[in-house]
Amino acid sequence: MRTADAFNNKKAFISFITCGDPNLETTEELLLTMEKGGVDLIELGIPFSDPTAEGPVIQGANIRALSTGVTTDKIFDMVRRVRPKLTVPLVFMTYANVVFSYGIERFVKTSAEVGMNGIILPDVPFEEKAEFSEICDKYGIDFISLIAPTSEDRISNIAKDARGFIYLVSSLGVTGMRSTITTDIGAIVEKIRENTDIPVAVGFGISTPEQAANISKKCDGIIIGSAIVRIIAEHGENAVPYVYDFVKSVKEAILNT
Repeated sequence: MRTADAFNNKKAFISFITCGDPNLETTEELLLTMEKGGVDLIELGIPFSDPTAEGPVIQGANIRALSTGVTTDKIFDMVRRVRPKLTVPLVFMTYANVVFSYGIERFVKTSAEVGMNGIILPDVPFEEKAEFSEICDKYGIDFISLIAPTSEDRISNIAKDARGFIYLVSSLGVTGMRSTITTDIGAIVEKIRENTDIPVAVGFGISTPEQAANISKKCDGIIIGSAIVRIIAEHGENAVPYVYDFVKSVKEAILNT
């Protein structure tokens, strides 16, 4: 299984949750229910004390998870348990410090062993990614590249070197829910298409089925994190059915475009 499999013959719906929020047992349940609701790929956030790309919703999830004693090893153990029950690709999303402190090769090797398919490190610029991406290539893990509205002249270089899929950041700033997204997604996707045929998924700010449907017309998939994490923050251990209803509504909206 590869991350690109999420895009086979359909618009992909990628979801994000923070591992250990509110606890790892609930995280396991959420992974299973999101796949059941139609999610095609799941990003697993490894909590970090200084998540610079995140808005207040996901920052809060990081704080809650860390306060329960979640560690990278406990997350690996959780993935090892739940992976055989899942058929969708899984990608870790975390920060360079988490991987550095664990040891880059040890982190990537263990990720491959437990069944992960990719890694996203939003604080690693394209020019500095080699020390991570080369090890990822060695173990068959896709090091996912991000392209932002400000990437401009770098878009072609990033696209040509991308693996799995490209994470297109829809808006400047941090993650979070936005009422409108004004970036010209279509123009950026067109520029990416000139350099690669790797799928493009758009994230940052998408929070409703309507937004997901509209943006999915311009790309290969959409990514939703904060809207799901907000449901988890509101309902805690009882969040599973609410998350299921939300992801099912998003998937249906995408399919109906």
